[in-house]
Amino acid sequence: MAFMIYCLDKPDHLEVRMANRPAHVEHLIKHEAQLISGGPLLTPDGETMIGSLLVVDMPDRVAVDAFLAADPYSKAGLFQSVTVTPYRNVFPRAAK
Repeated sequence: MAFMIYCLDKPDHLEVRMANRPAHVEHLIKHEAQLISGGPLLTPDGETMIGSLLVVDMPDRVAVDAFLAADPYSKAGLFQSVTVTPYRNVFPRAAK
C-alpha cells in the first residue's frame, strides 16, 4: 500500500537537517525499492529546505512507522510535525 509522508521541520533547524542529511540519504537508499517519490519541501523562493515529502510503498502503517523511527532526521528531532496518509497513485497512469 502506498503512503504519503509529509514532514515539516522545526523552525530554525536547518543546521540539524544539514548535519543529518548524509545519513538520511543513506537511509533512503537502503529503502529505495519502497520509495515511489521523495524530496525536500522548500521555502517559497525555492532556496531553503523546510521539510520532506515522501511517497512510499509499504505493507502497512506499522512498517511506515518503523521506517520513520529509523530515519536519522527523526532520531535527531528535526520534525515539528509528521503526517502519514494512505495514498493511491492515479497519474501518471500506472502501466497495465
